Amino acid sequence: MDLIKLSIKRPSVLIVMLSLLLLGGFYSYKLLNYELIPKFEVNVVTISTIYPGASPSEIESTVTKKIEDGVSALENIKKIQSYSYESLSVVVVQLTNDANVDNTLNEAQRKINAIRANLPTDAKEPSLSKFSLSDLPIVSIGVTSKLSSQELYDLVDKKIQPELSRVPGVAQVNIIGGRKREIRVNVDAKKLEGYGLSIGQVQQLIAASNMEIPAGKIKTRENSTSIRLLGKIQDVEQLRNLTLASQNGVEIRLSDVADVQDTEEEAEKIARIDQENTLLLQVLKQTDANAVSVSELVRKKMEQIEQTYKNEGVKMLLAEDTSEFTLHAANSVMFDLVLAIVLVAVVMFFFLHSLRNALIVMVSIPTSLIAAFIGMYFFGFTLNLMSLVALSLVVGILVDDAIVVLENIHRHMEMGKNKVRAAFDGSKEIVLTVMAITLVIVVVFVPISIGNSIVVNIVREFCMTVAIATMLSLLMSFTVVPWLYSRVGKLEHANPNSVLGKIAIGFESYLKRFTQLFSDLLVWVFANKWKTIILVFFLFIGSCSLIPTGFIGAEFMPNMDRGKFLVQFELNKDASLEQTNFITQKAENYLRNLKVKGTNKPLVESMITTVGQSTSGMGSTQATAYKSEIQLTLIDKKERSESTNVIAAKLKRELSQYLVDAKVKTVPVGMMGAEQAPIALVVTSDNVEAAQQYAEKAAGLLKTIDGATEIKLTSEAGNPEINVELDRDKMTLLGLNVATVGTTMRTAFNGNDDSKFRTGDSEYDINILFQEGNRQSIDDIENMTFINAMGQQIKLSQFATINYASGPTQLERYDKSPSVTVQAQTVGRPTGTVVSEWKTKLETLQKPANVHFVFAGDQEMQDEGFGTIFVSLFAAILLVYMVMVVLYDSFSRPFVVLFSIPLSFIGALIALALANMSLNIFTLLGMIMLIGLVAKNAIMLVDFANHRKQEGEDTVTALIQANHARLRPILMTTIAMVAGMIPLAIASSAGAEINNALAIVIIGGLLSSLFLTLIIVPLVYLIFDNISKRFGKETKVDYEKLMIADYEHREIKGEHEI
Repeated sequence: MDLIKLSIKRPSVLIVMLSLLLLGGFYSYKLLNYELIPKFEVNVVTISTIYPGASPSEIESTVTKKIEDGVSALENIKKIQSYSYESLSVVVVQLTNDANVDNTLNEAQRKINAIRANLPTDAKEPSLSKFSLSDLPIVSIGVTSKLSSQELYDLVDKKIQPELSRVPGVAQVNIIGGRKREIRVNVDAKKLEGYGLSIGQVQQLIAASNMEIPAGKIKTRENSTSIRLLGKIQDVEQLRNLTLASQNGVEIRLSDVADVQDTEEEAEKIARIDQENTLLLQVLKQTDANAVSVSELVRKKMEQIEQTYKNEGVKMLLAEDTSEFTLHAANSVMFDLVLAIVLVAVVMFFFLHSLRNALIVMVSIPTSLIAAFIGMYFFGFTLNLMSLVALSLVVGILVDDAIVVLENIHRHMEMGKNKVRAAFDGSKEIVLTVMAITLVIVVVFVPISIGNSIVVNIVREFCMTVAIATMLSLLMSFTVVPWLYSRVGKLEHANPNSVLGKIAIGFESYLKRFTQLFSDLLVWVFANKWKTIILVFFLFIGSCSLIPTGFIGAEFMPNMDRGKFLVQFELNKDASLEQTNFITQKAENYLRNLKVKGTNKPLVESMITTVGQSTSGMGSTQATAYKSEIQLTLIDKKERSESTNVIAAKLKRELSQYLVDAKVKTVPVGMMGAEQAPIALVVTSDNVEAAQQYAEKAAGLLKTIDGATEIKLTSEAGNPEINVELDRDKMTLLGLNVATVGTTMRTAFNGNDDSKFRTGDSEYDINILFQEGNRQSIDDIENMTFINAMGQQIKLSQFATINYASGPTQLERYDKSPSVTVQAQTVGRPTGTVVSEWKTKLETLQKPANVHFVFAGDQEMQDEGFGTIFVSLFAAILLVYMVMVVLYDSFSRPFVVLFSIPLSFIGALIALALANMSLNIFTLLGMIMLIGLVAKNAIMLVDFANHRKQEGEDTVTALIQANHARLRPILMTTIAMVAGMIPLAIASSAGAEINNALAIVIIGGLLSSLFLTLIIVPLVYLIFDNISKRFGKETKVDYEKLMIADYEHREIKGEHEI
C-alpha cells in the first residue's frame, strides 16, 4: 500500500528506480553471451590410447581393461563405455550431473599414471580430454598459401595449429589433409639377403650412428668446458653413405641396400572444401565453453595469423561456423518478440478504447523485459533459444496485472472519484488478488528449476526468465500504472463520429452480445449440472486417449532443421585411400548438380569433405582409409520445399544406387551436433557371442517397425588379417625368439621411425621399411629372412605357417562387460514412439539369463527427463493449491480453481494432435506453464464471486455477476497472450521448432480453457457451495470480532495477597 502511495505522491523515487532498472537492463544485455541451447552437457571424460598396429582384441585385453579398472574407482560415475579399435583404445567415463568434471579429470589422470607401468611399452601415453564424442567442430578453416605443400604443412603444424589451440575455450584443433616431410629408407629385401643382413640390423645401425652424446667436461683450475660428441646425421647424403658393415674389406653402405629419399609421409587423410583440395583445420571447443564467443575469438586469431604470414601468402578461409545458426535463431526470436509486442498493443487498444489507456498498460512490457536482463545476468544465463522464447511468451503475461489494476481503477472513476483517489483506491483494493495471480505463475516454475537433471538444465533458464519478468510486471502494475493514471488518466467514452470510435463501438456491441450469450449458457448449465460434467469428462478422456492411440508421439526433443547433414561412405575394409577418394569424388559431383525441386537453383550451399576419417564414434582421432564423409549445408529452408531429414533420406537412396560399392549413411545434424543414433539399445552379456546373437534378433524386430532407418550393429567383423603362427620348438632350435621376429617384421611392413633427422629447429622422422615391391603379397612375408646369433639366414616359412583370417574391427564394453549396440535413426516418426513399439516387441523375444539390455541414446534422456517433468507437474499443482489456501483462507475452496487445470490439457493435447507434434520436453514445459495461466483466470472469477457473496448476494447471482464483470479482463488477457504467441507458433526461421512446440501447446490450452473455465468453474463453485450448505458450514466464526469483543471486568486477587 505504501508503495502505491509513494509512487503517486513522490514520483521522483519511481522515476529514479525505473531509470536504474532500464540502464542496468541495457548494460546486462550487452554482457550476456549467445548460445543455441543452455549448457546441459552430459559430463564425460574420454581417455584415448594409441597402440600402433595392435588388433582390437589385443587392445581390449592389454589396454582397455586395464584403464577401465584404473578409472572405475572414481567418484560420481554413471557408466563406463569403452571401445577397442585397430590400434586405438577409447574409454568414455560418463559422470553424474553433480560431478565436477575438472576434478574428475585430475583424479583420472592420477589413476592412469598409477597403472601406466602395466600398459604395453609400445603404447603411447593415454590422453584425457573432457569433450564428448558427438561434438562437431564449431569452426572449420581451409588454409592455402604460396608455399609448397610440404612447407605449408610445416607452417600449419608448427606455428598455426598451436596458436589456434591456445585460444581460450578451444579443446583441440585437428589438421586434416596435407602431409609431413619425412626421410624414407626404402630397403630392398633381395639385396639385404644378398649381403646377409636383416632389416633389424639396418635399423639398429642407423640409430647407433645418429646420436649426440655429452661426453663429460675438461676441467682446469680456472674454468670447465663441456665436451659434446656430434654424431647426428646432418643431411640425406650423409645417411646414404652410412657404412653398415664391411665384408672382405669392401664397405657396404646404406645406399647399396636401400633407396633413401627426402619425401612426404604416406597420405592418411584428404580434405576438400567445395571440391577444392585444402588443408583443413577443425576447431573443437571444450564442452563448457561458449560456442559463439569461442568462434569470435578464433575469427580474430585467423585475421592475426593472416597478417603475421602475409609474405607467405597464407589465406584462411572460414568453411563453416556453427555459431552463425545460433545468432540467426536468436535474431529471429528477437523479431518475433517485437511482433508480439505490436500485436498485444493492438489487442489492448480494442479492449480499452483509448490509446491513452493502452499506452499506460503497454509501459510495463518494455520496462519488465529490459529489467529482466539484470536477473538473467545475475543468474549467469545466456541469450539462448530457451531464455529468448521465454521473453516472447511472457509478453502477453506482462500486461495481465496492469490490465486488472487499470480495469479496477476505471470502475472507481465511474463511481465518481477524482483520478488520484481512483488510482489509489482502485490499486489498493486488489493488491491481494493480483499478487495471487502473479504468484501462481511464478510458483508453477519453482519445482522444475530445482535439481540437476539434464532437463532441468535445459529448461531452468526458460522458467527463471518467465518468473523474473512476471515479478517485475507485478511491481510495475502497482507503481507505474497508478502513477501514470493519477497524472494523465481520464474516463473516455468512444466518440461515435471518429473512425477509431466507430470500430470501438462496433467491437463493444459484439462483446456485449458475447457476454449475454455466456450468461444464458451459464443459466442452462446450472440447470443441467450432471450433463455438463459428463460431457466435459468425456472430452478430457478423449483428448488424453490421443497419446496411447498414437496420434501424439513422444520424444526427448523435437527435430531441429539446421539445414545440415553428414553423408558417410564406407567401402570394404581393405579399400585403399585412393579408391575411397575416387568414390567420394563421384559423390561430390553428384551432390553438386542437385537442384531444388522444380527450379534450377542448386540445393547444396557448401560441402566439406574428409576422406580417411568420419565422425562416427571416435573416427576423428584415427585414420580409417575405407571411410569418408561429406558435410553438406543446404540452402535456407525458406527456399526449399522439403525438410533436411526428408532430403537426407532421399539422398541416401539415390546415392546407394549410384555408388554400388559403398555403404552410404546419412546423419542429421540437430540441436546437439551429429545425431548418430537417437535409438540405441546396448546389449551386454558375459560373452560377446551371446550379446551378438540377441542384438541381431533385436535388430531384426526393429526392422519391422515403420520409421526406423539406418539400423546397424556396432560390432563389425570382417577386418582382413594375415595371421603368422609360430612353431616355437623349431624357432628355438634355429636360435630365434619371438621378440626379434616380431620387431623385425614390424619394421619391415609397418616402418620404424624411432630415429629423427634434424635440420634447423625442426625434427623429421627417418622411416625405415621394405620398399613397396617387397610388401605386397603373402609370399613377401613367407620369404622374409632373419639372422640368428651365428649369422645364419633363416626364412620365416621355415618355422611358421601363414594364413588369411578375419577379425573384429571394433569391440565395445559397457560397465566392464562385453556389449553390442543396436543403433538406428528415425524418419517421419518420433523416436519415443518407435522405441515404445520396439519395447513391446522385445518382450516377446526369448532372452537368455546372462543377457541384459539398457536403452541409451535419446530414450535414456527421455525416460529421465519425462520423470523429472511429471514430478514437477504434480509439485506445481500442489504449490498452486497452497497459494490459494493462503489467499482464500480455506482448504476446500481452492479445489474449485484446481478443476480448471485439466480443462487446459484438453485443448493442449488436441492442438498437438492437429499440428502433428509430439510430447517432448518443450511441449510438457508448455503444459506446466498452462497450469499457472489457467489457474489465474479461475482465481479472478472466484475472487469476484466471493466479494459479491460477502455483500449479500445469493450464490447463483454472484456467479453470474462475476462472469459479467470478469469476462472482459479474462478475454483481454487471454487474447493478449494468444496474440503474443502467434508469431512464435507460425515462425519457420532457424531453430523455430522449439518455439512452435511451446506456443502451440499454450495457444491450444488457453483457448480451450477460456471457454471451459467460464462454465465449469462457476459450476464447481456452486456444487461446492451446496455441499457446504448441506453440512452446515455456512456460519463462519468471526475471529476478528472475538479478538476485540467487550467483556465485564472482574477484580482478581494475586496469589500473594491471600
